Amino acid sequence: MLMFAITGLTLNHAASIPATTKVVDRTGTLAPSLLRTLKAPPASNDAPMPAAVAQAVASAVGLDPTGKPGEWSDDDVYVAMPRPGGDAWVSVDRASGTIKSEVTSQGLISLLNDLHKGRNTGLAWRLFIDAFAVAAILFTGTGLVMLHLHSRHRRSNWPLVGLGLAIPVIVALLFIH
Repeated sequence: MLMFAITGLTLNHAASIPATTKVVDRTGTLAPSLLRTLKAPPASNDAPMPAAVAQAVASAVGLDPTGKPGEWSDDDVYVAMPRPGGDAWVSVDRASGTIKSEVTSQGLISLLNDLHKGRNTGLAWRLFIDAFAVAAILFTGTGLVMLHLHSRHRRSNWPLVGLGLAIPVIVALLFIH
């Protein structure tokens, strides 16, 4: 809950929080025997790199494109690998075998903001934040039940609940354009 609230603030004020971008470029060369496998036309324009080529790319530049869709052109195979808090990509020149890669990191705040949104996080994290959202809904529902149980002794309960609902609606109607 605390992380969600903090990242809600950082997302709302992203323009005023400085970020330091770190970019790491790496290069390598594919072995001639593997280069021949890239010269054949792919099964589709978004086919992944052949497994042996992907392993060689991972060894050369530290990014593993195994199983990820590639963008095949006459010149190269490009694989995008977005990640929370940054980006990464790798490309292999289909004529020369030159491997190029880039990993970009936007810093901790960007990472936490992307985790807040579930952006480029994968299935496990999306399922986790969905479960967390369901737990928050249950927590809110049981809180309302508790308010109902104690409302006989606290006359301010329902007016305060009503204000908690009305204030965001009024602010949204008046100030969001």
